Amino acid sequence: MVVRLRLQRFGRKHSPFYRMVAANSTAPRDGKFHEIVGTYNPIATSAGIKEIRLKADRIRYWISVGAQPTDRVAWILGKFGILPPPPQKFSVQNMIPKKDRKKEE
Repeated sequence: MVVRLRLQRFGRKHSPFYRMVAANSTAPRDGKFHEIVGTYNPIATSAGIKEIRLKADRIRYWISVGAQPTDRVAWILGKFGILPPPPQKFSVQNMIPKKDRKKEE
């Protein structure tokens, strides 16, 4: 049984709110979970602040017993120094238009 740290969606249409949970990998996205380890509100306030609350000690515990974070959760945890930041998934070479790329010979 693989445990994953993932986001569980709440909120209305077009105004999401997420709980970060430790859940069995086979459980549905909004289904059963073991423990709530944080919250994430991606909608910025009028001051431009996105709210993230994490229980760092519990997240470290779940990672120590083998829980695997999803891509988005790994990105969030990397921003806050709980995990090393994940490697970037894009190539700088692909960001340059093809006509401007230098040909390697």
